[in-house]
Amino acid sequence: MAQRSNATVFGIVRGENGQPVELANVALKNLPIGTTTDRQGKYLLRVPANQEITFIYSYTGYHTQEKSIRVIREERLEINIQLEINTEEIDEVEVSGRKRANSNMSRIDPVFTSSMPNATGSGVEALIKTLPGVSSNNELSAQYSVRGGNFDENLVYVNDIEIYRPFLVRSGQQEGLSFIHSDMVSTIEFSAGGFDAKYGDKMASVLDIKYRKPTEFKGSTSVSLLGATMHVEDLSENKKLSYIGGVRYKTNRYLLGSLDEQGDYDPNFIDIQTYITYHFSDRFDLSFLGNVARNNYHFVPETRETTFGTFQTAYNTKIYFEGQEKDQFATSLGALSANYHPNNQLNLKFIASAFQTREEVNYDILGDYYLNELERDLASESHGDSVLNLGVGTFLNHARNKLEASVFSFSHKGAYNSTSHLLNWEVKFQIEDIDDRMNEWEMRDSTGYSLPYSDEEVKLFRVVNTNNQMRTSRFSGHLQDTYAVPINKGELYFTGGLRFHYWDYSEEFLLSPRFAIKYYPDWHANFAFRLSGGIYQQPAFFKELKDRDGNINPNVKAQKSTQFVLGSDYLFQAWDRPFKLTSELYYKYFSHLIPYQIDNVQIRYLGNQEATGYAAGLDFKVNGEFVSGVQSWASLSLLQTKENIVGDGYGWIPRPTDQTINLSLFFQDYFPGNPSYKMHLAAFFGSRLPTGPPNGERYQDTFRMPPYRRLDIGFSKVLIGPETRSSSQLLKQVEDLSLSLEVLNLLDINNTVSYFWASSHSGDMFAVPNYLTNRKLNLKLTVKF
Repeated sequence: MAQRSNATVFGIVRGENGQPVELANVALKNLPIGTTTDRQGKYLLRVPANQEITFIYSYTGYHTQEKSIRVIREERLEINIQLEINTEEIDEVEVSGRKRANSNMSRIDPVFTSSMPNATGSGVEALIKTLPGVSSNNELSAQYSVRGGNFDENLVYVNDIEIYRPFLVRSGQQEGLSFIHSDMVSTIEFSAGGFDAKYGDKMASVLDIKYRKPTEFKGSTSVSLLGATMHVEDLSENKKLSYIGGVRYKTNRYLLGSLDEQGDYDPNFIDIQTYITYHFSDRFDLSFLGNVARNNYHFVPETRETTFGTFQTAYNTKIYFEGQEKDQFATSLGALSANYHPNNQLNLKFIASAFQTREEVNYDILGDYYLNELERDLASESHGDSVLNLGVGTFLNHARNKLEASVFSFSHKGAYNSTSHLLNWEVKFQIEDIDDRMNEWEMRDSTGYSLPYSDEEVKLFRVVNTNNQMRTSRFSGHLQDTYAVPINKGELYFTGGLRFHYWDYSEEFLLSPRFAIKYYPDWHANFAFRLSGGIYQQPAFFKELKDRDGNINPNVKAQKSTQFVLGSDYLFQAWDRPFKLTSELYYKYFSHLIPYQIDNVQIRYLGNQEATGYAAGLDFKVNGEFVSGVQSWASLSLLQTKENIVGDGYGWIPRPTDQTINLSLFFQDYFPGNPSYKMHLAAFFGSRLPTGPPNGERYQDTFRMPPYRRLDIGFSKVLIGPETRSSSQLLKQVEDLSLSLEVLNLLDINNTVSYFWASSHSGDMFAVPNYLTNRKLNLKLTVKF
């Protein structure tokens, strides 16, 4: 009944020659309502009645059109649109005039980045975590694993520039800001596997981001309890110079106050970046992408108290600390791109980029712990109190780790688009300069004796002391073609490509053939089928070469994955609204795997070992207008991934990312008849991940952590919008002013990210969980002008 305050608008979007345009965007200006056209170019939207609304029709390669209307309650209005081809030259490498996307990349609307409730402030990564095949069990981190891969197996590009992240980060609270500034993003494309040869040499996924080229002056700013962001964009009067830039500040001190480990948290993260383009002519332009980030983490721990176990057997550990930790991660990136397109078919691009990181991790932390068993008898007066001391111990952690790394690259990308072919290529030369110095050790004392025990000397529990320097270079590239295959019924597109890679350190020359087939059958229903795969090889960068003691193994080979992905898309109508069901079946076979162990977000490779493995699973996603006019989606992933370490004699064991079930949901709603009141909900469930004792062998990592369960919800109110313009001179230029309240971890669930292992008097080891954040409120004010 509440939806009856709306009306229905439908129609067909056609191209210049009258052909239907599939996947054209149809949205309402300044409202969170929109959809895309189906295979016949049709669309249908439920819209607010009795007020003026503006439709925006857009599609790549066509001029955007706007149309303002006013409808009455339950009116059905037909609006048919014919888009005109946009002949303006653009600087993208791929020049495409096809009516449908032939790539196996999924496109995500960046408008959702501002509405997704999350604790990291990284809107793009928060969206990626809700997609099928993607899992993340740490709300403090922007990192994610894809189909059994780890964080280091994901590719990230911004305007064709490969992005690197700091290497020494050990936990989510140290991570700070990710590279991507959500307010500057124009397009988001993502693939969870089976991606094309034009993307680089990693095994799991690729995230392809494009920053906007402004067409007019705009800006935005937001302030919350977790930090602040600001961005400005503009186009010069002669339309030759465009720039967009932003500043972000983040402090998660408010969130970290909910952790069991209490103390003085002082994290400060700041990021400045810009994207500037100058058009010398219609055929030549120059662009610059720059970023400077300073992430500082300072922590003086005081106490920690954690209760764990079961209802029948409950335990408690108390730790008293001395010392502190001071970390600094300073990164910078500069990239210059020259684009030349002599005609509408050919595009040539030249890129020179430089990345530098300076990282320091310094800590000396002394801890005294007490491990107790608690009274669980509800009838007892001492219920919940300690009834038995199980162990007393001391630990001292020390680190003076420094890393300096520089990566310089020079590349040429090209694309040629003919009537039936899209050919693109790349050659790239890269130089890496890495200086890694580690001095890290841990002492453990349990009930009067040091671990590991010796009756002759005092031994440290773990020692890493190395000084590694590497100066290496790589040469890589690809050649790829996409073309339409003529068939009697339906449409079939084939993409084939070949990558090559040579690294002078390992002296390996790698060839990686890849393919993708997409078929649109000529059926009444809207179906699409695709098959993709090939060989995905990941040469080591640096960390993969190191063993547990920090020593370099020069004989490490590139990790290899042979994978196949079979998928389908089904467009259908439900409740007179559009929906899309996506499903994918995949299988990966791994060879030359480098085993690793994960502690929080730190990956410790075992570079002196080698393994084979596999990953297989099913991914499902349904998205559409569960509530009329706004997009929501749900994702379900089923996965099994195992490995067999060569020569250890223990056979197949689960990989650290072996998460059987992963479920995520992003749901949006608004007050019927008044979209200025909105609700956004993000929910996650991830089944139990394997882990093991500290310094244990890889085959021991079969103990399973509790499942990850989290629910974040946000409520917002548009104070100034298209229907509520302010008469104040100060607020006259404000297009949107909204206030939102986020409830993070709504159900207040204690999620486990890792373990502290405590020894009892008898020598048994107890896994004390390191819990993530509790329920917190976040108030945010956003202004767009």
